[in-house]
Amino acid sequence: MDTTRIDLKKRIHRELEEARDRTRLLLEPLSEEQLTAQHDPIMSPLIWDYGHIGNYEELWLLNRAFGRSLADRELYDVYDASITPRSERPSLNMLGREDADRYLDAVRRAVVEELWRADLSGEDPLLKDGFVYRMVLQHEAQHNETMLQTLQLMKGEGYRPERMAPLPSGDPEGEEMVLVPGGAFVMGTDDRVWALDNERPAHEVDLPPFYIDRVPVTNRAYLRFVEDGGYEREELWAPEGWEWIREQKISAPKHWYQKEPHDWWTVCFGFDQPLRPDAPVLHVSWYEADAYARWAGKRLPTEAEWEKAASWDPQTGTKRLFPWGDEPPTPERANLDQLAFRPAEVGAYPAGASPCGALGMIGDVWEWTASEFSGYPGFESFPYREYSEVFFDDGYRVLRGGSFATRPCAIRNTFRNWDFPIRRQLFAGFRCARDA
Repeated sequence: MDTTRIDLKKRIHRELEEARDRTRLLLEPLSEEQLTAQHDPIMSPLIWDYGHIGNYEELWLLNRAFGRSLADRELYDVYDASITPRSERPSLNMLGREDADRYLDAVRRAVVEELWRADLSGEDPLLKDGFVYRMVLQHEAQHNETMLQTLQLMKGEGYRPERMAPLPSGDPEGEEMVLVPGGAFVMGTDDRVWALDNERPAHEVDLPPFYIDRVPVTNRAYLRFVEDGGYEREELWAPEGWEWIREQKISAPKHWYQKEPHDWWTVCFGFDQPLRPDAPVLHVSWYEADAYARWAGKRLPTEAEWEKAASWDPQTGTKRLFPWGDEPPTPERANLDQLAFRPAEVGAYPAGASPCGALGMIGDVWEWTASEFSGYPGFESFPYREYSEVFFDDGYRVLRGGSFATRPCAIRNTFRNWDFPIRRQLFAGFRCARDA
């Protein structure tokens, strides 16, 4: 085995171990009751997520890649997200913490054995250059973020793990818009090492010039919308959104509340804190973002506009993997990797600027776009339809850019997230656009 492939396998092994360490760090402070409870009807019990992480690893890094299994069919059914809706998961025969620990450890030992025998330089598209290992790494990272969404919804005492990261101060000045020149750019990617199927293939999109907010919409700006009666003005809302907020009696972002007139607070992982005016607004639905944009005389960007603003360098005619370039994320460039447990103030990462001068396009908050989730021209499902294709053209809206709860391995300029327009459990905000 040549040294390049040995180094690749060592790196994959380190990444797998580090991902598991993070999962266990997030779960370690929780009691058995907190692990097994369903904290919200749209979320799984945390212990289900934990077992599912191990079963997904077994499915792809043992069964599909090497024809090997450890668990029986019944366990696969328990952790198959496509056949067990969240509403049914609390009644499933899930593994408890200790049994899940043993199961995940046994799977990992077998996975590492097979990794050292694997041919990562052959033509098998699953194994080539380690794609399937990167897919599984991203899956675990995505469930880390899902678990944090659940923990944000958990009632009772506040959640704090042992490790927390500090945040830099922001620069709230200059919430103006920046111009993105018109013309063609390359949207998506042909990468088959890290990119998932819905990011492919790369294709040319021609856009007219447009303006996009330099930073995400802040709590300060969104509060003006709230206090101007934004939730009481039907003309600002899409018809379905207006019906939804009336039915649900929604009058502010999720987790906001008032102690006194004009004294707004929010709940962050169970802890009450004053609203941070210069941080991005968080836990808003697509409908709320859309209504705010209309109130502000703007609109939401399409996902093509978002990706062009984040990635396209008009001076060189080239595309960047991240807004700042092709170098991986660092704490100086973006608020990622979960351990800050909240967004930074806007403008805190000038080193993360995109070619057009937009800030915060990776990290802090997912950003809603105007676009519905669909396949790109020439899309091909790989390695399974249930990852992307079954969600196409079914009312889901696209989010871009990741959040503070997103791990660095699971985000890039081409990454596409999606959810229904009513969802507010996401660590989601938005920025606005307008025609030039």
